[in-house]
Amino acid sequence: MATQEEIVAGLAEIVNEIAGIPTEDVKLDKSFTDDLDVDSLSMVEVVVAAEEQFGVKIPDDDVKNLKTVGDAADYILKAQQV
Repeated sequence: MATQEEIVAGLAEIVNEIAGIPTEDVKLDKSFTDDLDVDSLSMVEVVVAAEEQFGVKIPDDDVKNLKTVGDAADYILKAQQV
């Protein structure tokens, strides 16, 4: 099970690959759409990559609640504990 820091680092790598955002810019308080320029199509790619990397399932209904990197990290952290 990954720690929050490992999850954020993993998300940073994913966002870097998909949106070209430097990994050091991906922080807990950053909004995917407003700060990291991740549009809805790219967000789907981020979610799929995160599901594969962390071994969790993120239902479509929950994706809309993942506004910030912190939201996603918390969600993945909780999903790993199930």
